[in-house]
Amino acid sequence: MARLSLTARGPAAAALLRSVRYEVIPTPTIEEKVVDSVPIDVTVTVTASPAKPIETTVELAERLAARGYRVVPHVSARLLKGRDHLTEVVERLRAAGIDDVFVPAGDADPPAGEYEGSLPVLIDLESLGAPFPRVGITGYPESHPAIDDDVTVQSMWDKRSHATYIVSNLCFDPATISDWVKRVRRRGVMLPIQMGLAGPVERAKLLTMATKVGVGQSTRFLTQHASFFTRLMSSGYSPENLLGKVAGTVGAGEAGIAGLHVFTFNQVAETERWRQDLLGRLPGG
Repeated sequence: MARLSLTARGPAAAALLRSVRYEVIPTPTIEEKVVDSVPIDVTVTVTASPAKPIETTVELAERLAARGYRVVPHVSARLLKGRDHLTEVVERLRAAGIDDVFVPAGDADPPAGEYEGSLPVLIDLESLGAPFPRVGITGYPESHPAIDDDVTVQSMWDKRSHATYIVSNLCFDPATISDWVKRVRRRGVMLPIQMGLAGPVERAKLLTMATKVGVGQSTRFLTQHASFFTRLMSSGYSPENLLGKVAGTVGAGEAGIAGLHVFTFNQVAETERWRQDLLGRLPGG
């Protein structure tokens, strides 16, 4: 049974669950997992890894688009060799019918070319004729391991005119998410936000992957809050309570939370079963 905090906020939580995106990692088996488990009306985002060339992301995005999915590839700035390379990537994605991209800086160190961060890529996309009607940028509810908090908020301000939405990075603390959303709005950044949420992933995989995707503050949160850590390790992570609390504080209305960006860690079948089950039990679902 859904927790009271979530049930009481059923309409807001259900609205977020219906406006969902599933993030997947390009692996040899993920395409078939998506086709077998994910409804065609669910948007799929494809990550870019510093361990692989950006073409790996582009190829999976092309195949999923050919299967009829709305796909959002991660065009990682630090994986691009330069403007010519960006142009090639843009041409391939547009040829595949893709009209939405997510542009993070990425973690490649050193970068593959001239782009150190995402803002120059966003500017170059505009100079190429703004080929994508929808462009996402990253938001960090918690500290980025390499960037000061004030810098990340200022960065969103600098990018706001070049993007159409924000995707928040993974966070386990609802108060932190709520405070961050309010802080972003106070700074005058009014882009809609896709709230990052870990799906119902196995607890060991969650802890391992959280470290890999740069959630340093959340990892510290787990170790500093013994009771939370104990619950996580004994019964597994459940996103329901986090979703309920966030829906109760910022919801899907005036705060501009447009939906959920679910980090599936490629457990797409489990994630979709969880979402459908929860929608079936929520008022307004």
